[in-house]
Amino acid sequence: MSTLADDLDEHPDLKRIGANERRNALALLWRAARPDKRLIVRATLWLAVAGMLEAAGPIFGKHFIDEYLLPRAFDGMTMSLLVAGFLVTGWLASVIRYFELVRLAGLAARSVLRLRESVYGHVLRLPMSFFDRAITGQLVSRITNDTEAVKQLYTKVLFEILLGLTVLFGVVVAMLWLDWRLMLIVLLLVPVTAVIVWGYQRLSAAAVTRSRELRSDINAQMAEGIAGMSVLQATGAVRRFAARFARTNNAHYDARMGEIRANAWLLRPALDFVNILLIVAIVAVVGTQPLQGIEVGLLYAFIAYVARVVDPLIQITMQFSLLQQSVIAAARVNTLLHEGATERVAFERRITAGRVELANVTFGYDPQQPVLHDISLAIPAGSFVGIVGHTGSGKSTLLSLLLRFYAPQVGRIEIDGIPVEQIGDDHFRADAGLVPQEPFLLAASARENIDMGRGLADEAIVAAARAARAHGFIERLECGYDTSLGEGGARLSAGQKQLIAVARALVGRPRVLFLDEATSRIDSETEQQVQAALAELQAQTTVIAIAHRLSTIRAADRIVVLNHGRIAEQGPHDELMAIDGGIYQRLYLLQQIGE
Repeated sequence: MSTLADDLDEHPDLKRIGANERRNALALLWRAARPDKRLIVRATLWLAVAGMLEAAGPIFGKHFIDEYLLPRAFDGMTMSLLVAGFLVTGWLASVIRYFELVRLAGLAARSVLRLRESVYGHVLRLPMSFFDRAITGQLVSRITNDTEAVKQLYTKVLFEILLGLTVLFGVVVAMLWLDWRLMLIVLLLVPVTAVIVWGYQRLSAAAVTRSRELRSDINAQMAEGIAGMSVLQATGAVRRFAARFARTNNAHYDARMGEIRANAWLLRPALDFVNILLIVAIVAVVGTQPLQGIEVGLLYAFIAYVARVVDPLIQITMQFSLLQQSVIAAARVNTLLHEGATERVAFERRITAGRVELANVTFGYDPQQPVLHDISLAIPAGSFVGIVGHTGSGKSTLLSLLLRFYAPQVGRIEIDGIPVEQIGDDHFRADAGLVPQEPFLLAASARENIDMGRGLADEAIVAAARAARAHGFIERLECGYDTSLGEGGARLSAGQKQLIAVARALVGRPRVLFLDEATSRIDSETEQQVQAALAELQAQTTVIAIAHRLSTIRAADRIVVLNHGRIAEQGPHDELMAIDGGIYQRLYLLQQIGE
């Protein structure tokens, strides 16, 4: 499957928004709005009523002019009723449109709500392999900007198009009733408008698409720059990144100006010119009639109808820019939704003891270039196993397989004799804990960061914090467990963040606990606290620790040494240190010298 960046920014079909992509995008938009389809039907009917009322106004004016004003046959009551009818129909049409616009705005908000929840939920189910190649800024743009752009489809495009079509329908019916020959002249505007819109689309489509792409790039560059601000400033790269952002921003400006120029030079001027030609044609046709046959009121009505035909057509065509943006945004969202999500495992089988076994496991991110080769390993329940090796030896890859982020191309992984792919998702995530190298903390309280939305009892949260040696410093915070830790745990030290992450893993009482170099960035005192916490877990929980700092796993029951994706050595610390010239011995001694 192609990458997100390929699909969104390099895929030639998507840039052109071909017929297939357009159909899929429109289908996505319809699915988002389908629960409110009755509302759309009602809105269409009421807007049709408003269109008929709008068309009735010139008819009242025609009768007023031809039957009372020009003949000077003044009938106060009838003339008042005609004026009242003219005013009331216009007022009622405006009131109906207002309420239908409010209803469609609600439909827009609900549709975007459904779409955004669908996209975010899909992203949460994507495999970790997707995030290895995805760009965060582009993902955020899909979930926020593109879904927001879709809202315009319902609030403006759908409303204006429905309004315009219903007004056109009412006007055509009224003109047919008044004079079918003049109606045919006015209807010449429709095919001419279609040609103008086609030309506008051809001129503006590329600019609209390019504008959306560059907006995504702007978001990605901003997110990247803010996240790496310390590195940018430390390496003196601020000006270079600012210049790169300026180039992207200027390109976005040029694309937007191209779209605006297509609108300003072609769309409105051309339609206004056609409007003038139609009025001239109507006046000419009426003017050729014998003097006694001329109906000034009829001429007034049709000139009024020309405006009522032109204005809806202009409003409809003016929405094509927004329609293009909405379809492009929906196409990009649809591309993301077609990224293959991890299939949900619904088995009820779960981890009970924590015995882990790998049998002849071979894996490569590119199957032609394996990272792990024929790994076989048996880890008894309740044991503590450390996995070490030089950079690139396959430690993190092995952990990713154990966590089910990837599946091996060859071999099998079992826990308690059950293939990991047959353990239910909810059960696996509940029974397997992870302490990552980079602790992820929410901009929330210490309690919320340990609980992570699981709704656990306070006693369980405090017990986990005690086991992780985090209870002491949490209680010293001004509001204890309810103290907000700031974005990314900004108020805590690196060691305190890691202890919070350990508490989060322990609070679920996992049967298997994975540590991904959890002590590589903490001080020796905090490392000792983590070691004490791990010692208390022995015989209760299976602990598998990927370790860069070897002192962390010195007390492990067994240490597995990887070298170029293969198991080179394994055994307790003392046995491995006794191997003269062994890989573990060299790693340990070099680290001791460094310290």
